[in-house]
Amino acid sequence: MRNFLTISALALAVAACGDKTAAPAADAPTAPAIAAPAGQNWVDVVAATPEGGFRMGNPDAKVKLVEFASLTCPHCREFHETAAATLKAKYVASGNVSYEYRNFVLNGPDYAATVLARCQGATAFFGLLDNFYNDQAGWTEPFGRIPKADAEALGKLPENQAIARLAELGGLADYMKLRGVPRAKFDQCLADPVQLKAVNDLRNQAVDQYKLTGTPSFIINGTVQEGVFTWADLEPKLQAALR
Repeated sequence: MRNFLTISALALAVAACGDKTAAPAADAPTAPAIAAPAGQNWVDVVAATPEGGFRMGNPDAKVKLVEFASLTCPHCREFHETAAATLKAKYVASGNVSYEYRNFVLNGPDYAATVLARCQGATAFFGLLDNFYNDQAGWTEPFGRIPKADAEALGKLPENQAIARLAELGGLADYMKLRGVPRAKFDQCLADPVQLKAVNDLRNQAVDQYKLTGTPSFIINGTVQEGVFTWADLEPKLQAALR
């Protein structure tokens, strides 16, 4: 992972993001809703998973949706903007679909932001996910203005120090502070080898286990959805799985 960090520290290009579109299918009948615990909305039920992601919804849902995505990928942002509200309200809230997000980091800024978001735990993660996608153009922009000398110096640092320094140079300390993460927590997260390993492991899982080449990528009940990149592509697949 060391070469990935030093080569990509300032790169914000999207690697193999999907750009195909598909006509939305007609609504298909869905399975009867599974009752949430009394007074509980399934959207509010979140947890870290053994596979390394963060899941929202009923852990026993009939349809288990996994998304591998990058915080710096424009297509991932577009998917989030078009899909999140409907996915939660129509599918997750009912208890019939669970949604798990697994980070597939593409570059240095993505790596730093991912560590910071994941380090706050499952309860805070999905709110930070919304922030990072909604603000994508703004929070990534400072990374493109890092002086050349500082960028070159990153390659001479150990991985944890390089990630922390990159995050600081890109202004993420102030960004996270505005979202309730104090500097001490910021420093702790970026120096934690467990957090760094988890991000590396997820990337390796995406590439080695699932043979994914870009983001966003989707898995339904363990099966990779080939050629599915948008909500228009994905929703018919969910409806078919719910029949």
